[in-house]
Amino acid sequence: MYALFEESGKFHAGRLMSETDSSVQVELESGKRVKVKVAQVMLRFEQPAPTELMARAQSLAGEIDLALAWEFAPESEFGFADLARDYFDAQAGPEKQAAALLRLFDAPHYFRRLGKGLFRKAPEEIVKAALLGIERKKALAAQIETWAGELVLGQCPAPVREQLYRILFKPDKNAPEYKAVVEAAKRSQRAPLDLLKVAGAIDSAYQFHWRRFLFEQFPKGHAFPPGLAAPEVREALPLAPVQAFSIDDSATTEIDDALSVTGLGQGTVILGIHIAAPGLAIAPDSPLDQVARERLSTVYMPGWKITMLPDAVVQAYTLLEGSDCPGLSLYVTLDEATLEVRGTETRIERVPIAANLRHDQLDEVITEASLTGEAVAEYPFAAELAFCFRLARALKARREVVRGKPELFNRPDYNFRLERNDDGTEPDGHEAVQITTRRRGAPLDLIVSEAMILANSTWGGWLAEHGVPGIYRSQASMAPGVKVRMGTKPAPHAGMGVAQYAWSTSPLRRYVDLVNQWQIIACARHGRTAALAAPFRPKDAALFSVISAFDAAYGAYNGFQQAIERYWTLRWLQQQAVAELEAAVMKDGLVRAETLPLVFRLPGTESLPRGSRVRARITGMDLLTLDLHAVLAARLDVAAAVAGAEEEGADDEVEASGPLTLAIDLDEGAAGAEAAASPA
Repeated sequence: MYALFEESGKFHAGRLMSETDSSVQVELESGKRVKVKVAQVMLRFEQPAPTELMARAQSLAGEIDLALAWEFAPESEFGFADLARDYFDAQAGPEKQAAALLRLFDAPHYFRRLGKGLFRKAPEEIVKAALLGIERKKALAAQIETWAGELVLGQCPAPVREQLYRILFKPDKNAPEYKAVVEAAKRSQRAPLDLLKVAGAIDSAYQFHWRRFLFEQFPKGHAFPPGLAAPEVREALPLAPVQAFSIDDSATTEIDDALSVTGLGQGTVILGIHIAAPGLAIAPDSPLDQVARERLSTVYMPGWKITMLPDAVVQAYTLLEGSDCPGLSLYVTLDEATLEVRGTETRIERVPIAANLRHDQLDEVITEASLTGEAVAEYPFAAELAFCFRLARALKARREVVRGKPELFNRPDYNFRLERNDDGTEPDGHEAVQITTRRRGAPLDLIVSEAMILANSTWGGWLAEHGVPGIYRSQASMAPGVKVRMGTKPAPHAGMGVAQYAWSTSPLRRYVDLVNQWQIIACARHGRTAALAAPFRPKDAALFSVISAFDAAYGAYNGFQQAIERYWTLRWLQQQAVAELEAAVMKDGLVRAETLPLVFRLPGTESLPRGSRVRARITGMDLLTLDLHAVLAARLDVAAAVAGAEEEGADDEVEASGPLTLAIDLDEGAAGAEAAASPA
């Protein structure tokens, strides 16, 4: 005696060995014996042999016309044997009964399973809908097959091209475009990115990086909504008795900060740190605030930027030379001889901007020698700049005492200039690029950064004194792996050597600074009752929301800036036909180019001490993955270490861009930076 039984949705047949009231023991053809519940046994038969029965039943099942079977099936429930006798003949044996069982079981859109070999035919409307769905699936499968074939042949279907960035980075793994790419990649045995490039889906590496960034961060586009105008500052503001000057790069349009110095030669000097004050006009939850909160920061890249606020709005509040600009000013009273701070005062006022000084025009003129009196100083605000430089060095030295070790500026800052028509259009990636350097900690940089650190630290403490929450940046220690965090309560910033640090000096380009400016303005206007009038109250959920969103966006923006600067660095190597680079060993086979902002992997350097100098021969590069391929050409020295290696180690992970990471998965089958007033 044999038995046909169902287990986990599959049918098996074997010899019946023993039986109880609740179960039977069946021996399969393989010799394996299984215990089966009586309810799972669908058919008992004497002949043919189980293997022959299953083979013949599967063949007969394919011949059963489901539409015909459904048409003549009874309206009430029925068994598979009943259908076999109705469909084949009244004497239908085990083979035909088994065939009917297999066919019914595999057609749930025609027949509903009721258990123990019983079925009921589905309503007509359900059948029609199911058949329509099946046809759609067949058509979709055929479409996927067609698209996959085109991709293998080096042709990119338009729907795949349109979904390129979603397929690679945020895929819907049920989408036919995604499935076509996966299938084509398997057939051609190519990586998806290479497959799509060969098929013509990616015709520009620069546009690939740019469009990917826009897809991820600005899916609705980066144009501003129409009709956003800059509101006026309605209150009458007193005119500050100063002549302020800003220090920025020539390309900077969002001039957030300026300085003034009064009282030189009188024993007591007042340093004015003046910050553009859009917070006096832009109200929380206003249309402009909503735009700024959505963007959270200006995005910088060589030759282009996406501003946090519309240009017309920026120009309404920027600290433009020759204008009396609404400003939030911090006045620091100092002993001229000892540079000790005697007091601070915050004012809301109009600030006369006498000059916009530019780094790139003055870095070679305003030198340390001219600022210290060792050389003639023939430039505007020479005395004021000399005092600011002396103060900046003193402030830096005091921070380094708290910090526990000096800040070392071992590497230069790099500036990228694209040779292009100034027609207001985005770069296309084919421009000639120039890369220049500026020493980190250069006098003008030091003056600005120390003044901003002083303002951000002072205002952070002032908010806390008034019980007004702000957004702070803190670092518990300088131990490896301890990162800078953001929060609403003041805490020490070990890396900068200050008791608290609240970004407040760039409200035109960072949303956190605008939020903090609103809070500082409340303190300046309301004093001890500021906590009741400030836009954000203690434990305000909106502040935590801003922190979370800003942290994510700012990290993404900085990551894109590093990636696109790496692109332009590789383009510079191509344009200059550079064959070899001198570099310093970092760790784990990574090296840093000595004259370019470029970290890359160099086989053969894994065992060399950190800081060893080597020469690398370039063998190729990939502008899509941003990989530079090189071999070790020579070892120039094997120094045990370089000065400041401990601090450089913190930058290794950030600067060493790795291969492009895709979301598509074939296996499925389906410190100065803290304070800088302007970006490099």
